[in-house]
Amino acid sequence: MNTSIVSIGLANPGKPIEQSVISSFMQRAHKLDELDARKLSFLYRKSGISSRYSVLTDFEKTDSQDFTFFPKSEDFEPFPGTKARMEVFRQTAPELCEEAVANCLSKTSVKPAEITHLILVSCTGMVAPGVELELMKRLDLDDSIERYCIHFMGCYAAFTGLKLADKIVRAEPEAKVMLVSVELCTLHFQKEYVEDNILANSLFGDGAAAALVMKSASGLKINSYLSQVLREGESDMAWGIGDFGFEMRLSKYIPTLLDQGIQQLKEVFEQKFMLSTLENFAIHPGGKQILQKVQEAFGLPESVNMHAKEVLNQFGNMSSATILFVLERMMNDYKIHGQILSMGFGPGLTLETLLLEKS
Repeated sequence: MNTSIVSIGLANPGKPIEQSVISSFMQRAHKLDELDARKLSFLYRKSGISSRYSVLTDFEKTDSQDFTFFPKSEDFEPFPGTKARMEVFRQTAPELCEEAVANCLSKTSVKPAEITHLILVSCTGMVAPGVELELMKRLDLDDSIERYCIHFMGCYAAFTGLKLADKIVRAEPEAKVMLVSVELCTLHFQKEYVEDNILANSLFGDGAAAALVMKSASGLKINSYLSQVLREGESDMAWGIGDFGFEMRLSKYIPTLLDQGIQQLKEVFEQKFMLSTLENFAIHPGGKQILQKVQEAFGLPESVNMHAKEVLNQFGNMSSATILFVLERMMNDYKIHGQILSMGFGPGLTLETLLLEKS
């Protein structure tokens, strides 16, 4: 038996917030005049996103006096610092992780006590003692469980976690590895009206996903993987810690850079994955244009992005958790069988690929 992703569980905080509601919040936060407000509204309508989730309830409030996280002032001052944002992460992330793991295990016969390794993935929050320790307590896991934390790698980090899980299972065939990705991207809203913030504020949402990886004849078999760095885009996607949360550098040129990079890598992909024989793709929905550019670069039909577009539409970009939302849908799609080439992108500009096989 091969290493497989045997189950994926998902979780989101609260109720979905309509993209148009978030657009109205951003227009107020940025203090836009009528012309810029119309431009922002147009961007949000064309984003391919209809709703997102947030651990913060302020985004759907029309009166700043009702805010519970942001200041009750029209200018959002004093703007919440990184410490306040990390405190919300500490308070809310464990429950979301617990829900994702419970949903994951509910589809299997595996009990929490059987989990041997725990991998936590997040680029939107860091705390020690960490979320993984709180999760162990909530799941009543043994204190001797091996745990690993993958922080600050961005949207492709779930691929890193899955590769680590695969290596653990290869080394210890009886291992049952629980990978948990939790991303609370909306904690890092920035109010300065500049291109990076405008794009990031229009795309990101909150969510968590858990994947059980073990030896199994069922699920998504992990066949192989490949990492590439497209250094031409090194300055176009970056993630840093600022005084007022984490700050994203997100250039509008990323889709074009990915297109160019994939064109250069086509021969490598053919040798590694027999690209020309593949029909199923799971592409990280980093944005509407990214999905389109990757699809066009590979010369694929629009239908390959059906599940990725659905995830983007309903949840936005949840950083590293997003690809697991896509794979969960593909696992449940009876029309999909055979090999699936999954791709994710992040700071670097890093391209991660994973060749899976649905049994």
